[in-house]
Amino acid sequence: MFDNTTGIYFWGFLLGYGVIMYFVAPKSVSLQSFFKGVDSKGNPVSQWWLISSIFISWIFAKSVTNAANLGASFGIVGGLAYATYWLSIPVAGVVIYWLRTRENATGLVPFLIGKYGRAAAMAFSLAILIRLYNEIWSNTAVVGGFFGDKGTTGYYAAALVFTALTLVYSIKGGLRSSIVTDAIQAIIFIFFLGMVLFTIVPTHGASTLMTTGSFQLNAGVDLLLVALLQIFSYPFHDPVLTDRGFLCEEKSMLRSFLVAGVLGFFCILAFSLVGIHAKLAGIETMGNAPAAVGKSLGLVTFFIMNVIMMTSAGSTLDSTFTSLSRNIAYDLPNLRGLTDYVPKITTGIWVMIAFAVLGNLPLFAGTAILKATTISGTMVIGLAPIFLLQRLTKYSPLSFHFSFWPGVIIGIMYAGGFIPPELAIGTGKYGVLLGANVYGLMICTVGYLIPLAIPMIPALSASTRK
Repeated sequence: MFDNTTGIYFWGFLLGYGVIMYFVAPKSVSLQSFFKGVDSKGNPVSQWWLISSIFISWIFAKSVTNAANLGASFGIVGGLAYATYWLSIPVAGVVIYWLRTRENATGLVPFLIGKYGRAAAMAFSLAILIRLYNEIWSNTAVVGGFFGDKGTTGYYAAALVFTALTLVYSIKGGLRSSIVTDAIQAIIFIFFLGMVLFTIVPTHGASTLMTTGSFQLNAGVDLLLVALLQIFSYPFHDPVLTDRGFLCEEKSMLRSFLVAGVLGFFCILAFSLVGIHAKLAGIETMGNAPAAVGKSLGLVTFFIMNVIMMTSAGSTLDSTFTSLSRNIAYDLPNLRGLTDYVPKITTGIWVMIAFAVLGNLPLFAGTAILKATTISGTMVIGLAPIFLLQRLTKYSPLSFHFSFWPGVIIGIMYAGGFIPPELAIGTGKYGVLLGANVYGLMICTVGYLIPLAIPMIPALSASTRK
């Protein structure tokens, strides 16, 4: 079924997709358009453009793959667990609305500088870079998986060509091109997701698909609880999401985040049905349920899966490039206090090129895709009190550091397998991860509150303010 002729069609679509996105993407000639997404007339992003951009930018290729894989492992519980991460979007929208209306914040980095100091903002920016770095390889790896098994020439070639094609149209228009192409990619994704569901749902019936799995701690509920904890910290280290919280008027922004979050939740839950179908049909997923199911259902369905993955990966990858560009070329000078610095589009372009190369290096190490979410999510659990409890303090750098760094240490310990198994909550696959997040969030919250509870510490923090 999947011979050389078939491969030509797939490669043809990949190249055609890149060409179409390039011609659709508008060219940015101003800093405001390249870094802040305004149109050629200087108008900010409209509510509906923002909804589609937030929605599809967070429908990562790795996300739909993870959702399907978790559906294959735990049934609907796995899909629900992963879809819960999309509740991060409404949480972020509400918090950013508070920051803009109560604190007059113009961005998360400027807010952190004013509330917790430049060192805090620098640490936060480092977490952002780690997050964005993970987004590159973890999405291109999914696309590569449709052109060959891991380690094959087709796998690497497709991932690298896809990166190059996305890079070209991202360079053309920066954030503005990302927002415009996001709308097209959102329409394509929803249409082809509907086609997949139309193929799968009648096979087993909606009732069977939605009741497969067991709501037990060792059957996926542990990951569901991890997600419920991480939604209060996870969204803030993703500038692909948070940058969009400052592109239009506050109430329009908030409505956009609420709608996009709900829409994303149900789409991810729906895509987990692909994995549940694999579970019920006895299909060996080999770590990539969408590809396995697509192959089992024939060339047309496999091609549809490829389209879904390519559009979702493309929307995330171009947003990642533009966020990296803004973070390094636009926000970083603010951290250094360079008030006379004038950002340049060319600097942003070189940032994109550099990370397009460096971001694909982990492909050759065989890193598991799910780790890009769970590990980075654990490392930033300390951001929850930093943003949710910020009204309790006027200026307290120590509150930031006493909350942020314990979370980083716990995340590193989990990644290295140094969390004692005695701290696991339950006996499930994600029991240790759940324990790390529960106890870690407690530690971070106490750390945040300590400088506020001891009179001498806030005074020390204030005396060191720059």
